[in-house]
Amino acid sequence: MKQTIETHTFANGLVLVAEPMQSLESAAFTFLVPSGCVFDPHDRSGLAALSCEMALRGAGERDSRRFIEDLENLGVQRGESIGAVHTGYSGATLAKNLPPTLAIYADMLRRAHLPGDQLDAGRQVVIQELRAIEDDPSHKVMLELKRRHYPDPWGQPSEGEMQALEAIEIGEVEWHYKQLYRPNGTILGVAGRIDWPQLVDQIGELLGDWEPREADEPAEGATGPKLDHLTQESNQTQIGIAYPSVPYRHPDYFQASGAVGVLSGGMSSRLFTEVREKRGLCYSVYASYHTHRDRACVLCYAGTTSPRAQETLDVTLEQLKLLAKGVRPEELNRLKTRVKSSLVMQQESSSARSGAVARDWYHLGRVRTLDEVGQLVDALTDTSINRYLAEHPPADFTIVTLGPEPLKV
Repeated sequence: MKQTIETHTFANGLVLVAEPMQSLESAAFTFLVPSGCVFDPHDRSGLAALSCEMALRGAGERDSRRFIEDLENLGVQRGESIGAVHTGYSGATLAKNLPPTLAIYADMLRRAHLPGDQLDAGRQVVIQELRAIEDDPSHKVMLELKRRHYPDPWGQPSEGEMQALEAIEIGEVEWHYKQLYRPNGTILGVAGRIDWPQLVDQIGELLGDWEPREADEPAEGATGPKLDHLTQESNQTQIGIAYPSVPYRHPDYFQASGAVGVLSGGMSSRLFTEVREKRGLCYSVYASYHTHRDRACVLCYAGTTSPRAQETLDVTLEQLKLLAKGVRPEELNRLKTRVKSSLVMQQESSSARSGAVARDWYHLGRVRTLDEVGQLVDALTDTSINRYLAEHPPADFTIVTLGPEPLKV
């Protein structure tokens, strides 16, 4: 079935982008609101996360309890996330329940109560998420890796910092909401069984007169040290490695992403085979792609016992450098099979597509259909990936370790 992508930009700057999927009974939405953690003041890290939590505590005619109950009565499976640039609000429900669900979220975006008497309760929710990181050293080392690899504030953790969270006052939450929850820069992605003209009319009624506001772009600072160690008494050592890559909007993105897929994707990938299976050096090892709109990197992780940490780091770096010599045809064939399986599953998920169309619009100013992505994947060859690797070999590593002793590079 041919995919259709519909788009409409309202006069206030709000972008509505949708993919009708009439074979489904569900509909899903993703709001990307330009209020991410890069806008947190340096002494208020976590303000975006706390503001997101507070915005859900009543809006319009609904108090905090009724807000949640009404969404539950509509069968909405919802989620929230804080990214570098955006706060994400997403949900999925039966298609017939999408209009009243969007009306509730429109209230939240424009008329949130932000009740001061619930600030401490909201703060504790965010603090509990932050404390969970301390119990997950693998997560912690990767957060600290991004903080050092990217220039400030692009590596700032969305979870915030304890001292800053404890100091945030309700007036600062109100300021963040008033300044950054705005239509210009907001993207609404919708996918599933929808009527496009009716959807445009409804969003126009709900959000068409939402007043736009300008906001200052965050100033860019310096990157952190290229090699750093965080001391933690433990029998384990966590290793994080990052190196620069091209962002999603770059013409060579699929070559770069394909190389990472060969490096880490399934039990036949190079890192799993060489670092874990053949040598038994670690209990977990992987690489993943991380992209902002104008910059990106490859993030690598290995978790191991402290006595084997140095060898694990050495072998992992060796595999990264060997990648520059190229990928083999059989590795590429396995990668294409995995990617195509993922595309098939996306075709069956309104939630996956609502998020994808919103993110595509942010990065590209348009949406790639699954057919287009499939064609780009089909066009990958070991020659094209190897050309990319010859021009962009893994290098300029940022390395962060967490454990009892620092490692040598």
